Amino acid sequence: GCRMRTLAWLGIASLCLGAAWAVPAKEEKRKAGNPKADLALYENLDLDNYDLTLDNYGEILDLNNYEELYDYGDLAPKVEVGTLAPRPKDPMALPNLGTTAETPKLQPPTTAGPVRPAPIPVQFLPSCLLCLCISTSVYCDDADLEHIPPLPPETTYLYARFNRIGAIRASDFTGLKKLKRIDLTSNFISWADADAFRLLPSLQELILPENRLTALPELPRSIVRLDARLNRIPSTGLRPEAFRDLKQLQFLHLSDNQLDYIPAPLPESLRSLHLQNNNIQTMHEDTFCNSQDHSQIRRALEDIRLDGNPINLSLFPNAYFCLPRLPTGHF
Repeated sequence: GCRMRTLAWLGIASLCLGAAWAVPAKEEKRKAGNPKADLALYENLDLDNYDLTLDNYGEILDLNNYEELYDYGDLAPKVEVGTLAPRPKDPMALPNLGTTAETPKLQPPTTAGPVRPAPIPVQFLPSCLLCLCISTSVYCDDADLEHIPPLPPETTYLYARFNRIGAIRASDFTGLKKLKRIDLTSNFISWADADAFRLLPSLQELILPENRLTALPELPRSIVRLDARLNRIPSTGLRPEAFRDLKQLQFLHLSDNQLDYIPAPLPESLRSLHLQNNNIQTMHEDTFCNSQDHSQIRRALEDIRLDGNPINLSLFPNAYFCLPRLPTGHF
């Protein structure tokens, strides 16, 4: 009887040990059958493109269209852009944090010591100390400038918006043969030298809205876009036939000035003419079309804005026969 009980206990113990060994064996067999199961969380990660270097930014941001990246009208207060040299704070306005030891007093300079040069006026500092220079673009927005600073000779794009610049001198752009765009929006500019822009062979865009100009200087023949909205320019502030020889001019925006006639003749290249909110009361039949050539078709000029002027456009029905669409205004 004792022998039978001993055999029974041995049988039960062997069954328990077999079950305990079977569980890890089954787990090992499952892992061996699916070796990639533990990597399931990483299979959708693209680690090759994880690092973003400065070389990648050229594919994301086009700094040549800097003025379209920010809507400064929505910023309150305005943000100061690109000033690398911060203005020094008034030391008297700083809080007194206390000192643990007495600060030694500085000895006054002796007459035998070296004489320090006088500080350079702000208007004569290189632009890359006052502004932000990225490649061939110079950004001087909202930098409290009163003059256009000296620019690097390779400058292609200049943005000096929201400053206090009062005048443009011919010497401001001397030798800048690669300059393509000048944006001086929202300054205090009341006059510009006659040759301030004429000698810039690559200038394509001149952007001068929200200033105090009463006359336009002579423009280079390379100009494609002129924007002088919201100034004080009368018709006498334009040279006679000022735009006739500008064969590449496509956008001429002179709205919100004091013009009393349309500045004809206009080049055939013109696509957009904005003259709204002036004092234009009449026009000649040859302003847009050649009245002697009724076969003329002027396909490029599709955008003419004359609204906000006292002129009644219905009084000049023969002035639009060559245009793809009628001007916008009062009929």
